[in-house]
Amino acid sequence: MSFWSDARNLLCIRLDSLGDVIMTTPALRALKASPFIPKVTLLTSPSGAAAARLIPEIDEVILYEAPWMKATAPRPFGAEDKAVVRRLKQAKFDGAVLFTTYSQSPLPAAMLCYQAGIPHRLAYCRENPYQLLTDWFKETEPEKHVRHEARRHLDLVASVGYRAMDERLSFSVPPEARSRMLAILQAKGLPVLGGMIVIHPGATAPSRRYAAAGFAEVMKLLHEHIGLPLVLTGSGSEKELVEEIQDLSGVPSTSFAGALQLDELAALLEMASVVLVNNTGPAHIAAAVGAPVVSLYALTNPQHTPWKAPGRVLFKDVPCRFCYKSICPEGHHACLDQLDPALVAAAVCDVLAEQASTPPEFPSAFKPSPTLLCSH
Repeated sequence: MSFWSDARNLLCIRLDSLGDVIMTTPALRALKASPFIPKVTLLTSPSGAAAARLIPEIDEVILYEAPWMKATAPRPFGAEDKAVVRRLKQAKFDGAVLFTTYSQSPLPAAMLCYQAGIPHRLAYCRENPYQLLTDWFKETEPEKHVRHEARRHLDLVASVGYRAMDERLSFSVPPEARSRMLAILQAKGLPVLGGMIVIHPGATAPSRRYAAAGFAEVMKLLHEHIGLPLVLTGSGSEKELVEEIQDLSGVPSTSFAGALQLDELAALLEMASVVLVNNTGPAHIAAAVGAPVVSLYALTNPQHTPWKAPGRVLFKDVPCRFCYKSICPEGHHACLDQLDPALVAAAVCDVLAEQASTPPEFPSAFKPSPTLLCSH
């Protein structure tokens, strides 16, 4: 048997955002399925740490704003990096698993682990890392194939013997968060059992946002033909966007933008009849808590669709697909802006009907909804 089968104290590194950490959770579950049930510590960003504290497979979180990550603000040279090396050395990890997207190099993180004396280091890497990685698997994306991000991480840990019986995403909603969310809904006069449609219209990258006017048109159709309460969510910085959508729609809705803690948002998504969302972190939370998802999926990349979630992935196919850009390089946002609101409303109707024991009748005027971008 390899070293990895006996490891009891593992460091996992995922330095991206909340959604990226959640997509790593099937692989983390595979690690915990080892006979020794190793302690798993995650080295991650502030955004990733917020998610990590609600992921049961993670035993400890170490916060690190890595200077090679885009989201990290400039800072004085060296002090924080030396401090994290010291902390990793003190923890005496048996091994480190470095999770990255195919376009990211694992070598800066590998150097941290090398300097910290972690004896075994596993990652994909495009070039030969020599001593920096003890377990190197050649990066083959996107030249040979393209995998969902969750599958990519599952394949990495499977390469050294770790496999998960359950490959779903992991995110735990604390009972107290459910209780708080129920009280919040009751205070707003919203039904706690009758169902609701939750709409999350924001996204960090402008290229991944469906237009406010499009969301407003979808809300009009849903209000007219379905009648379930419409609940909008978002961060504090997205309050103006949510208010704009509410004003444009002219239909009753409730906004929780900037008002919910992360665990409360997860509880709300868990209660939703369907979640309508862009490609952003809450899409992965919704998938993890088992909510049906209608994802308005900008074709910036194909790897981040809601993993193993019931629902639909909607887009307008375009020649410039898979640009991997945060801002549309063509300036037209056609992969989202050309997505007909009637198609979006139809997809929500389809998903609601699939979840119902007695499917409701929806207007035949709605066009058939598009098919999935990819399957899992």
